[in-house]
Order: sequence, then C-alpha cells, then structure tokens
Amino acid sequence: MKHLKRITFNPNVMGGQPTIRGLRVTVGMIVGLIAASHNKKDILEAYPYLEEEDIRQALAYAAWRVEEIEVPLINA
Repeated sequence: MKHLKRITFNPNVMGGQPTIRGLRVTVGMIVGLIAASHNKKDILEAYPYLEEEDIRQALAYAAWRVEEIEVPLINA
C-alpha cells in the first residue's frame, strides 16, 4: 500500500514485523491498544514520539491485511 508511508519493515527491527516509522512500535501493538479501549489521546500521551497519523496508518494497514486473501498453493 503505497499511501502508507509510515508503515515500515526491517528484519532487524522487531523481527521484521510491520512497525511505525522504523520505531520499535508495531502495528499489532497499536491495534491491540485500540482493541483494549485506549483512545488516540491515551496512546499519544503514553508514546509521545508517535503522531496521530501513525495510529491512523497502523489501523489502515491492519484493515488492509485482514481483507487480503491468501490462496493456498497446491502441488500439481
């Protein structure tokens, strides 16, 4: 997803999981915080190096991944 420029992948950071701007903050952590009823304001206060757009893009990336269809490979 080209418009999600804040979502980064680096095998040397958090085992290659999708992170926010190369920080040690994963998309999964952001989604988990939202799922645990933390709002954007709470998250930004707890992690002052994050920005609101980081949270928005993390949620957009997670939504995109959920909709992605994986096709199993069949040995022919």
